[in-house]
Amino acid sequence: MIDFPILTDGDVYSQFDYGMVVDAMRDAFAERAAGTLEAPPRWRVGAGEGDLVFTAGAATGPTSAAGFRVYETHPDDGDGHTELVAVFDAGTGTFEGLFAGYAIGGLRTGGIGGVAIDCLARADSETLGILGSGFQARAQVGAACAARDFAEVLVYSPTAESRASFAETVDADVDSAVRAVDDPEPVVREADALVCATNSEDPVFDPDWLEPGTHVTTIGPRFEDGHELPLAVVDRADVVATDSLPQVDAYDRPYVASGEDRERMVELADVLENPDQGRTDENDLTLFCSVGLAGTEVVLGKRFLEEFDA
Repeated sequence: MIDFPILTDGDVYSQFDYGMVVDAMRDAFAERAAGTLEAPPRWRVGAGEGDLVFTAGAATGPTSAAGFRVYETHPDDGDGHTELVAVFDAGTGTFEGLFAGYAIGGLRTGGIGGVAIDCLARADSETLGILGSGFQARAQVGAACAARDFAEVLVYSPTAESRASFAETVDADVDSAVRAVDDPEPVVREADALVCATNSEDPVFDPDWLEPGTHVTTIGPRFEDGHELPLAVVDRADVVATDSLPQVDAYDRPYVASGEDRERMVELADVLENPDQGRTDENDLTLFCSVGLAGTEVVLGKRFLEEFDA
């Protein structure tokens, strides 16, 4: 007899808010800084036409959550494809619940982005720019606006209908005014914090558009042979941070921050613990490369299970 909850995306979306997601990710990074978050790189198991990809982690401090996420890379996107997030109590080993769907994975990436912007963007940041209009772009905006009080959000994506629909939908999610723009240049130039959340393997903006003091987050492709971010941004950045250095090192393709740039790359958890490793001047250009810190899905799942039981 099943005596643990099995939650779907509908269950998650019926009880979540972005503030809760960002708070859960802050807890995860606090555990990472304290050395109580075990977070190895993801690994793959060949499974016919695709792979099963696992991310596993354990927060053994106050959160007391352990478990894994698994998703597949098969080419068929039809019904029956999903992700699973399994949550255990890290102290007792008790199985606490299972999530079936994409919400936990997507929201935790958004929450990580919100923590990064709060940590690295200038204190007086007023405008958030977003390049992209998909699910992850929406999660990034929601979390960023939960972490910071932006006055305005500017969005660009190549399709006019998509960016207009995105602006209308996200405007209901956040207190900030959300406006679709028909050219990427003003989005980049006016942004105090800029998020790239695209599928493009070619740069999506001109680095000369960036003003001094801007924070940039990249979510999409981030490899030397395919990247949404102009490589000049890495060279110009005063701070290059990521959520997981072991994951960066585990990729089998050269990363956008390779060689000397990799040597100066820092983990977000370390910047949160020691702000001197992050922005030290209002004119600093800061860069956050999101790669997926293992265990964060489990931490967020634990938070949702607590809300579910409340």
